Amino acid sequence: MLKIGVLGAGHLGKIHIKCIKQIEKYNPVGFYDPDKSIAVQVENEFEIKRFQSIDELIDMVDVVDIVTPTISHFDCALKSLKKSKHVFIEKPVVTTPDEAKQLIELTKEANVKVQVGHVERFNPAFIAALPFFTQPLFIETHRLAQFNPRGTDVPVILDLMIHDIDIVLSVVKSNIKKISASGVPIVSDTPDIANARLEFDNGCVANLTASRISMKNMRKSRFFQNDAYISVDFLEKETEIIRLKDIDKDKVTDPFAMIIDLGKDKGAKQIFFDKPEIKEINAIKTELESFLEAIIYNKTPLVTINDGYNALNIAFKIIEKLNILPDNL
Repeated sequence: MLKIGVLGAGHLGKIHIKCIKQIEKYNPVGFYDPDKSIAVQVENEFEIKRFQSIDELIDMVDVVDIVTPTISHFDCALKSLKKSKHVFIEKPVVTTPDEAKQLIELTKEANVKVQVGHVERFNPAFIAALPFFTQPLFIETHRLAQFNPRGTDVPVILDLMIHDIDIVLSVVKSNIKKISASGVPIVSDTPDIANARLEFDNGCVANLTASRISMKNMRKSRFFQNDAYISVDFLEKETEIIRLKDIDKDKVTDPFAMIIDLGKDKGAKQIFFDKPEIKEINAIKTELESFLEAIIYNKTPLVTINDGYNALNIAFKIIEKLNILPDNL
């Protein structure tokens, strides 16, 4: 069993502790949180040992799960990697791309596994869509949330949009050649609603919208590629696929088949609708299980430290387009 400790026992930290206790090959050694009232409550509720310092916890485990506020991610990861501990670190990986680069080098030196908590990669709706992706050429994402004061200390790009940045980068295998962006601060000092347009060398264009002042919640992405449209609803856990296939219309026997006649000498296409079965899974538990398997079987984590850096780096380039000074972050 892998001995694991959790740094941070806030809202998300509690979820991680609960999930870890459900994974057989993890041995939850304990947790650390500087807020004593929270720590005592978590210790009693989850029957897990409360450590008095970060260093004390790191010394006692094989794996460190960092679920602290982003501003402390780098220091926690630095201490863990210097002691050659495997690290799971929540998104965004750290506060700046430069910090992420330092962690990449430390990960190589320590020869350990690091996984970043971009949990939407483990969303069952996205997993169901993966076999259908070939080469998306236009992507549109909307991540809208009702207002919550938690998270407003950073731009909405780092708070929400970064999820979709990571998803887009995971399916578009090409470099970005141009970034455009606009955003408006409404209830905080940094943009609360923003739009970014990413143009890739292979011709793909991704149009990303994020808002934390919406009247309703939405987490939906649409992917368009040659002869296919893929819709992924991350919130409702639904995936829809519409595909076009070349056919000989004279050989179609189904009277209800949807046929598009392209005209003389251009043939015809048939429309097929797919709605893959979505498995009910706990995405956070699944990503933590995935990390455990990467360690045990010496595999590359599904979301690497480099993936975390790439998403953060693009997020910062979008922020630069919005003319947000570093001291406003």
